[in-house]
Amino acid sequence: AAFAPSKVAQTTTSLNAFEGELGVQPPLGFFDPLGLLDDADQERFDRLRYVEVKHGRIAQLAFLGNIITRAGIHLPGNIDQAGNAFESFPNGYAAVNAIPGAGVAQIVLFVGFLELGVMKDVTGEAEFPGDFRNGALDFGWDNFDEETKLSKRGIELNNGRAAMMGILGLMVHEQLGGVLPVVGEM
Repeated sequence: AAFAPSKVAQTTTSLNAFEGELGVQPPLGFFDPLGLLDDADQERFDRLRYVEVKHGRIAQLAFLGNIITRAGIHLPGNIDQAGNAFESFPNGYAAVNAIPGAGVAQIVLFVGFLELGVMKDVTGEAEFPGDFRNGALDFGWDNFDEETKLSKRGIELNNGRAAMMGILGLMVHEQLGGVLPVVGEM
């Protein structure tokens, strides 16, 4: 009995309190290298999950927009009253500095309006962080069983994580220059 393993008491700590949450999967498992969830409660976790889902959705749009504009597909028409066409602006990060200040201000105001007035749970009916259906939009979500809903939420979470890394990679490579497969010249 001298070499028999001794039993260790199982305790719940902040490290393993969220190990059963959606998005905790191999090979990393519960990954919190900055310790943002040390001594956190469920409300803090839900807030950070909401932010992760939101940034994932934005990154998916950014990545897809970057790829599409680099493929030569632009919105038709002019971006302003002066007659500057959408296609006259550069692709990627260089477009931020090329857009006139009034245009950037409009983008910031529009995003602020979406953040403060549209993209939130107004009715209190949200099933999970990032659920903005507000009793109006469904697209068949209520017809799914719980396992399918959990799977689809996990897929969105993973696609958002991949897109965040993808757009970061595109931005870094754009600063480095060169040519990338599919994307072309940076």
